[in-house]
Amino acid sequence: MSPRQLAFDLPARTALGREDFFVSPANAQAVALIEGWRDWPARKLALCGPRGAGKTHLVHVWAALAGARILAAGTLAEADIAALADGPVAVEDADGIAGRPEAEAALFHLHNLVLAEGHALMVTAAAPPRRWGLALPDLASRMEAMLLARLGPPDDALLAAVLAKLFADRQLAPAPDCVPYLARRIERTFEAARVTVAAIDARALATGRRVTRQLAAEVLDNRRS
Repeated sequence: MSPRQLAFDLPARTALGREDFFVSPANAQAVALIEGWRDWPARKLALCGPRGAGKTHLVHVWAALAGARILAAGTLAEADIAALADGPVAVEDADGIAGRPEAEAALFHLHNLVLAEGHALMVTAAAPPRRWGLALPDLASRMEAMLLARLGPPDDALLAAVLAKLFADRQLAPAPDCVPYLARRIERTFEAARVTVAAIDARALATGRRVTRQLAAEVLDNRRS
């Protein structure tokens, strides 16, 4: 019995190095801004894009380049803001704090302290800051003044690369014709790629089969029925 025939639901181990990030026209501008972070106007950047577009991956790329700390926006209200501000900082899912007074105030103070100390600040969100619905006017104005980097919908090459990476993160080796087959048939979103690969992994584990085009077709057919 092969290791993949043992139906253990092991967590995917996501590769987050720069060499693991596939550059295409859909994300080239954002990648260039991350790599040129020392030239950000006012030393701050908002990285926006849909779930699965690569925001977390690029945050880790930037953290490695800049020596930055990474934290989830949801933890801001309990964070030691003064301690965080002694170096570059990345705040993930910043749009999720809208309407939460303590978290909004914490991000406002973090923004001011990080920049006052001469460091850089990066935030990520699904949408640009003007659409977050922030209640604190001073925070809203500072976020809206950030340089904006957008991750667009995947083009053909990027969707195929995302599918291949999602399989690799799950330690799956699909047949050569499997990824091109999926790229032509699934919805052209990062979320569709993530859900599809997870479903294929689950079926492969349950049946003890390799990831082939036939297995992928069965999963797609089951999802449509």
